[in-house]
Amino acid sequence: MSDLSVSLLQLDLAWHDAAANRAKFQAKIQQLPATDLIILPEMFTTGFSMDAPALAEEMDGESVAWMRQMAQERNAVVMGSLIITEHGKYYNRVLWMRPDGTLEHYDKRHLFRMAGECEAYTPGTQKLIVELNGWNICPLVCYDLRFPVWSRNTPISYDVLIYIASWPDRRRLAWRTLLRARAIENLVYCIGVNRVGTDAKGHAYSGDSAAYNLLGEELVHHEHEEAVSTITLSREHLEETRRKLPWDIDADVFTIEV
Repeated sequence: MSDLSVSLLQLDLAWHDAAANRAKFQAKIQQLPATDLIILPEMFTTGFSMDAPALAEEMDGESVAWMRQMAQERNAVVMGSLIITEHGKYYNRVLWMRPDGTLEHYDKRHLFRMAGECEAYTPGTQKLIVELNGWNICPLVCYDLRFPVWSRNTPISYDVLIYIASWPDRRRLAWRTLLRARAIENLVYCIGVNRVGTDAKGHAYSGDSAAYNLLGEELVHHEHEEAVSTITLSREHLEETRRKLPWDIDADVFTIEV
């Protein structure tokens, strides 16, 4: 299996303006070098909002169609979360859009109650693991980062853990610390993609989008300003580290009740 090329897009977001955000991300996506995976932040079309009834889109809506178009144009998977309505409920939903137009989704499990997210949205109940070029990838969202049991890689079932977020500047130490910890404890590459700027509620975001290898070594880090980067994840590093450090042999076995 080959290395994996991943692009991280850390941008400011226009508040409640899906068309403006799509246009801004599109301009950046079209400038990317060849890549396998393009990662957008949490609620990339609206900013982190609890106004789900006014902002939610259907699965056949404009933003889903736009993600399909971007994936096809760049021949890459595009992932990011947006507000989706389905069967009378609202979800903070990650879409995993493939170049052939097929998709998978993950609904955010841990909803940030301090902002009222648990009142506006329905939590997900299933973790998603998807395959890309021989790599198994687990996408999660923001507040999920604080709950290591949900991401526990026992037995080893995925190679890359990705968190997309609207993580505020005042708690950036936790963001950076936990991303590194998740890489080390799960023997995976861990990537976090956050936004920057200040939203209409006055919440500031430092970005701190980053990637860490299995040893917790930093591969890339962007803070405070808009930034786009493309990195390569080494298959050799993945296999060699797991061979030398087979911690999973001694890992605790448990189940999760949801």
